[in-house]
Amino acid sequence: MNQKKARILIVDDDKGICMILSDLMKKEGFEALTVYDGEKALKTIQSESPDLLLVDMMLPGMDGMEVLKKVRELDQELPVVFITAHADSRGAVKAIKAGAHDYLSKPFDNNEVIRVVHRALAERELKLKVRDLSNQLKGSSPLQEKMGPSDAVSRLVSEVNRVAQSDFTVIIIGETGSGKEVVARAIYDSSSRAKGPFIPVDCGAIPETLLESELFGHERGAFTGAEIQKPGKFEVAQGGTIFLDEISNMPLGSQAKLLRVLQEKKVYRVGGNKPIQVDVRLLVASNQDLHELALSGSFRRDLFYRLNEFTIYIPPLRERKEDIPYLAKRFLDNANKELSKQIKGFSESAINVLFNYNWPGNVRQLRSIIRRAALLADDLITEKHLELKRVDVPGMAFTPKVQGAPWKNLSLKEILQQSITAVEREVLDQVLKQTGGNKAKAARLLQIDYKTIHEKVKKLGIQIDTGRSSKTRIEPGSDSPTSSYP
Repeated sequence: MNQKKARILIVDDDKGICMILSDLMKKEGFEALTVYDGEKALKTIQSESPDLLLVDMMLPGMDGMEVLKKVRELDQELPVVFITAHADSRGAVKAIKAGAHDYLSKPFDNNEVIRVVHRALAERELKLKVRDLSNQLKGSSPLQEKMGPSDAVSRLVSEVNRVAQSDFTVIIIGETGSGKEVVARAIYDSSSRAKGPFIPVDCGAIPETLLESELFGHERGAFTGAEIQKPGKFEVAQGGTIFLDEISNMPLGSQAKLLRVLQEKKVYRVGGNKPIQVDVRLLVASNQDLHELALSGSFRRDLFYRLNEFTIYIPPLRERKEDIPYLAKRFLDNANKELSKQIKGFSESAINVLFNYNWPGNVRQLRSIIRRAALLADDLITEKHLELKRVDVPGMAFTPKVQGAPWKNLSLKEILQQSITAVEREVLDQVLKQTGGNKAKAARLLQIDYKTIHEKVKKLGIQIDTGRSSKTRIEPGSDSPTSSYP
C-alpha cells in the first residue's frame, strides 16, 4: 500500500472538525473521505475500503465504540483512531482494549494526528503483508508454515522432500536455535517411518559417563546405580527414527561404538554381551561443520564418511530476514493465547529493530524475545518492549587485562601470548557465566568440542559458578575441583 494514496475516512458530527482533518490529510498527500454519523461510516467502509478510520467517540445514534465493534466484523485489520473532547484514561484504556489503534484528545495537535496516522498506516501495511504471506503458506509444507515463506526455507522444503522417503542418514548443519530439530521432525513426518517413534537425544546434555548407557542401554548391575535393566534409545526407536542432536559433542570413544552399531545394525547393552538387532533411521545435527571437524581430528573420519549420505544446511535467521515478520506475528499470536491478551502487533520502530538485529540465537531467540515483549506490552509491542541490545563480540566487548606493564622484560611474542591467554580466559569466563557453568552448552556456543573446553577450564583455573552457594574452581593443572565460598 502506498501511504501517499491512502484513504482516510473521517467520521464526526462536527463538520468544522471534519473540514480541518480533511485539509490536514490532503496536505499529507492522502485522500480524505468525510461522513457525519456511524451508519454512513459503515456503508462507506463497505463501498470505499478506506485504509484508516478517524472517528469521534461521541456520535449521534451509533457511538464510536459501537462503530468500532461493527468495523471489526467488516475488516479486522482496519486501524481505528478515536478523537474525542472527553478524554480520560479510563476511556482510552477501554477503547484500546476494544481494538482501537490510538486515542487522541480535542483540541488535537496537528503534528500528533499526522504522526499517529502514519504509524497506523505503516502497521496496517505490515499486517496485510503478513496476512498475505500466511495465506500463501496455507496448504503448503508444514515445515514452511513453521519456518517462514523465504526462498531459503523453500529450498529446505525441497531438500527435505527429496530425502525423506529414503532411508538415508542425514546430517543437518545449522547454528544453535536455527531449527535443526524442526527440520529433523519434518524429515521424519514425511518418511515411511512416520508411524514409528521419533527419539531425540541431545549429545551435549548427557555426561560422557552416561552417554553410552543412554544410547545403547545397560544390564542390571553393569555399574553402580544400575539396579534394573534399561533399554537404550536405539532400542526404544525400533522401527522409527533416532535424532542425535549436537553429535559433534560426542566423545571419540562413543563415536567408535556408534559407528559399529551403524555398520552391524545391532547394539550391545553396557554390561551385556548379547547382540540386539535394531532397525532405525539415523538423523544427526551439529552447529559445526562435521567435515572440518573430521579433518582436524576432533571427529572420527570413518564415522563422518558413514553419516554423510545427505547433508542439509540451515541458514541462520540473519540470512533470511524476510521470515522475521511472519515468525514474529506467529509467536505473538501464540503469546496472546498463552497470556490471554490482545496485543495488536508491532510499531514501525519495533519492526526496524527486529530487522536490524543480528539474531545470534536465531529463531529460538526471536521466539523468546517476542514472548517477553508480549508479557510487557499492553496494546502494541514497541522498541522498548523488545529490549534488544548489541550482542557482545568476544575480544571486542572488553579490554584484556594483562597484569602489570606487559612490555617490561618480555619479548613481543611473549606479550602477545599473554594477551591471547587473557582474552581466552575472559571469553570462557563470560560464556560459562551465561550458561550457568554448563561446559557442554558453552562448548556449543563457542563451537569447540567438550574435551577442549574442559582442558582449557582446567588449564586456566577458571571458576565455574554453578548457581549454588559455592563456586567450583579448577586449580590450574589439576583434575580435582575445590570449593571457594563468597
